[in-house]
Amino acid sequence: MARLAGKVAFITGGGGGIGRATAERFAEEGAKVVIAEINETLGEAAASAARSRGGNTSGDALFVRCDVRERVDVEAAFAETIKRFGRLDILHNNAGGATPADGPVTEAQEEEFWRAIRLDLYGTFLCCKLGIPLMIKAGGGSVINMSSIVALKALPGRDCYTAAKGAISALTRSMAVEYAAHKIRVNAIAPGVVLSERVKKLMEGSKDISKLAATNLLGLGLPEHIAEMAVYLASDESAITTGQVLSVDSGATVV
Repeated sequence: MARLAGKVAFITGGGGGIGRATAERFAEEGAKVVIAEINETLGEAAASAARSRGGNTSGDALFVRCDVRERVDVEAAFAETIKRFGRLDILHNNAGGATPADGPVTEAQEEEFWRAIRLDLYGTFLCCKLGIPLMIKAGGGSVINMSSIVALKALPGRDCYTAAKGAISALTRSMAVEYAAHKIRVNAIAPGVVLSERVKKLMEGSKDISKLAATNLLGLGLPEHIAEMAVYLASDESAITTGQVLSVDSGATVV
């Protein structure tokens, strides 16, 4: 039996990279997947790919345009989720990311700090604020946040992104305690260097990220590696796993 059969998942930033890989795997495992994505072209393509991958398991996928920084967008996206699929079981807060404008505290522009905080941290907060009540109505479920290796291991030159991802790790643990009584598990994935198209572009101009990539014991990660962890956290296999920040980093944090 498919591991996510009968479950409804909401994935932010699901149009590419880790988000798209996760949407495809969730659909393969029988989930109804809502891809909440700001880029309509990427979102539609990801939904089509996920539907194709879910053809043998009754998995399905729907694209909804959503900017996770805007409450009205998130409210509308969840409303469409309930209208189409009737419930919410899995919330994967994947939208976010660093930019080349990041840097040390003394050099990074304040605009970049607030960009990272608003997209990564506030976007996660807002989706949890509006999505968790729907999960409570469904009888419980799984929240999967996205932290990062930078929240666990110092990486110079990424202080804005580090601040946002460190806060997400702390928020994950707090929410795990807060919502356990409602049978909601809250965990975070902390990827290392993952070769999405966005990260490939970042690596081209960053010696720090290239240096970090060189410490990977088992080679560089792919979006599919993170998606497999997301499937585990979304499934009943992780029934007593909560409040954890799980590294998927090819051993980089232990080197």
